Amino acid sequence: MTRRIVAIGGAGMDEPAHTRFLLSQARGGRVCFLPTAGGDDDEHIKSFYVAFRGCDATHLELFRRTEQDLRGFLLAQDLIYVGGGNTANLLAIWRVHGVEAILREAYAAGTLLCGSSAGCICWFECGITDSFGLGLAPLHDGLGLLAGSACPHYDSEARRRPVYTAAVRDGLAAGIALDDAVAARYEDERLVEILSSRPGARAFRVDASGEHPLEVRALG
Repeated sequence: MTRRIVAIGGAGMDEPAHTRFLLSQARGGRVCFLPTAGGDDDEHIKSFYVAFRGCDATHLELFRRTEQDLRGFLLAQDLIYVGGGNTANLLAIWRVHGVEAILREAYAAGTLLCGSSAGCICWFECGITDSFGLGLAPLHDGLGLLAGSACPHYDSEARRRPVYTAAVRDGLAAGIALDDAVAARYEDERLVEILSSRPGARAFRVDASGEHPLEVRALG
């Protein structure tokens, strides 16, 4: 079973081309939203149902949890989309509820894992986040399904680029930087392609020697 992740730099559900692409990669139409990073915000949940209208869509709240069988619920999905917000809180809450282990099982079984912002960082070993206050800082305890680090919002938040490149120079694992509306598709932990719905949007491989531009394919 091919293991698949699509990590999006930001604004993923605001881009219909991304939604169409994600659905084309899923094995079926059962789609679940995890709004944990945003505190199960009602507006985030409403945006998800607008973006994925026409699908067999559902969501899982953990702040107001009603679902008892989390494993059965999540393993029944074809696509799991993780929303933005606080990555550190997301990881802590997932671990308390046992969601991390279930997501690993779903990943191994071929469920497409995806998301933007926090839903981008969480799949990697580490990344740059604003989870710890007003500034940006490294986060070192991601799920580690993908090796290395990630930095979303590379073009839309002015401090992301200098903070990330400096952190990698100082020893943070090398990784990938994604502008908003840019998605990195992985199969079996290997980067397959970079896609974007916005002209001129960029992606970089970032290591201790600096930035290395990656080819970006335009989404129709």
